[in-house]
Amino acid sequence: MIVLIVDDSEPMRRMIKTLINDLVDEVYECSDGNEALAAYHEHIPDVVLMDVKMDGMDGLAATRQIKESFPEARIVMVSQWEDAPLRKAARLAGAEAYVGKADLLPLRCILTDT
Repeated sequence: MIVLIVDDSEPMRRMIKTLINDLVDEVYECSDGNEALAAYHEHIPDVVLMDVKMDGMDGLAATRQIKESFPEARIVMVSQWEDAPLRKAARLAGAEAYVGKADLLPLRCILTDT
């Protein structure tokens, strides 16, 4: 399985990578939505783990653009912001799930259900 981690925090990307490392074959990382678009086109990952709030293009806009070009893309929002309006916005953008950074363990379940 190929996973793309998109987060503007390098320590957070490292933490997520450590958590899922035994479940995946390849992991690619980038720090904003613009990089995510290019990385998606280049690597065609099985799952994208996307932060919501980032400089440049945010995760919601990147999710919409990826889904426009690749409707089958699997994108999971991973954010410290866990309010209902953001969850709804993520779903409307095309995300299949929303995981709070306070508890990343659900990511393992999502990836093993692939």
